[in-house]
Amino acid sequence: MKCGYIRQTWDCGNTREVEEKHTGRYGARGQKRQKRRKATPEEIAKQNQWKRERDVRRLIKWNFGIGDYWFTLTYKKGSRPPWKQMQKDMSKFIRKLRDKYKKYGWELKYIYRLEIGKNGGPHVHILINRKSNDETDTGLLVETLWEHGHAQTKRVYDVDSGELAQYITKPLQDHEPEDLKRYHPSRNLIRKDPEKEEINRRSLLDKHGRPRDPKPPKGWAIVPNSVKCGKNKITGYAYRHYILIKTEKRRD
Repeated sequence: MKCGYIRQTWDCGNTREVEEKHTGRYGARGQKRQKRRKATPEEIAKQNQWKRERDVRRLIKWNFGIGDYWFTLTYKKGSRPPWKQMQKDMSKFIRKLRDKYKKYGWELKYIYRLEIGKNGGPHVHILINRKSNDETDTGLLVETLWEHGHAQTKRVYDVDSGELAQYITKPLQDHEPEDLKRYHPSRNLIRKDPEKEEINRRSLLDKHGRPRDPKPPKGWAIVPNSVKCGKNKITGYAYRHYILIKTEKRRD
């Protein structure tokens, strides 16, 4: 690859997520191999957290929408099962809910996270695709099938901002066990590959090495505060990430 840099674009419906970075291949005209250094544990943790949030944000955009349900499943007062028991409870709950969905000809999609509060209170946050018919709907099914406490229900009104992904992937608290898995997605969630395009380093940096602002294509705008650019502290190469959002068609 002669240019050395690549633009990857993920189609997320109303938004597009763009990552521009060095390919990791060397030998492009006018480029020298940059000095690398070993990443610190803090840098690795920060990068892993960024990737988790990014991946879940895209999963949500591809698989969920306005009107779906965000549940908080609680345990009865005084009940504080260890997280392994919580996982067993959730596995049983998911099996029952999937059977109900299958009965009505629906496909179940979900992402959930186990959480233990500062005072030891266990609970679960779960995002579920909403389904309904004349007989029942997702809210009634969840309230009936969750036998360990209450099922607090909220409707989803936004999937593009990334707030749900931030919550689902937030770092573990000091009082939570380190082997507690961050999140659990259903296996049937849609995942998409990006469109790839070779780009020149000058599209990221000017002749003085300063970052350039991205220019949105026609019909799109840059999401405020989504632009992240600079030089990778480990590789020394430039990068730029940003999110595009569709603009409304003008009405005459």
